[in-house]
Amino acid sequence: MTAVEFECTGVRAERYAVGPTLQFGLRITAETPDTRVHAVALRCQLRIEPGRRGYAPRETEGLADLFGTPDRWQRTLQPLQFAQVATVVPGFTGSTDIELAVPCSYDMEVAATRYFAALEDGEIPLLLLFSGTVFSGPQGFAVHPVPWDREARCRVPVATWREMVEQHFPGCGWLRLPGATMGALLEYRSRRALPSWEATVTALLADAQTPEVAAP
Repeated sequence: MTAVEFECTGVRAERYAVGPTLQFGLRITAETPDTRVHAVALRCQLRIEPGRRGYAPRETEGLADLFGTPDRWQRTLQPLQFAQVATVVPGFTGSTDIELAVPCSYDMEVAATRYFAALEDGEIPLLLLFSGTVFSGPQGFAVHPVPWDREARCRVPVATWREMVEQHFPGCGWLRLPGATMGALLEYRSRRALPSWEATVTALLADAQTPEVAAP
C-alpha cells in the first residue's frame, strides 16, 4: 500500500480567478522516498476550528450571531464547514508540491463567511481533511485509498482573506435576498426612478429615519 502524507505550506489570494479564490500550497509526500506515484484523485474537506484562537471584544460582538455570548462558547464554539474541493495530482516520485484552489463565497448567509467577516486581525485556524485514491507502482497500477486519518492544519492570515475579498468586491458588501423582496425593491426603484441599487437602499434608509407625522 502506498501511503502519503500532507502538509500545508502556505495560502495566497488568487488574483486572476473569476471569483474569490484562495490557493492552498500542499506538499504531498510518499512514506517511501523512492515510491513512484502515477496520480492521486484527491478530495479535501476544509473546516474552521474557532476554538483555536482568541478574540478581541469587537470580534466577540461580531460572532454573537454564530456562537452566542462568550459564557456559552464552551458548548457552541464548534468547528464550521468551510469548503470541500477535489483535484487530480499529477505523477511524482517521493514528493511533490501543488496548489489547491478553493473557491470562496461572499454570501453573508453562509456561516463560514460571517465568521471571517467578524475577524479584525490575526489568523484563521483551519483543519484540512484528505481522502481519495492513490495510483502507484513501478510497473502497471496499484490502486489504494488515501488513509482516512490524513489531515493537515493551516492558519490563514485574516489579511489574506480581506485581500481576496477586496480584489473582487472593492469597498463593497454582498447581500442575498429572496426573489419576492428583490421584485419589491425593483418596483420601488423604478417608481422613484433611482439610478442604482445603492441609491435605492439609501432612499429606503432615509424613509425609515423620517419621523412619522402624527395624525391631527
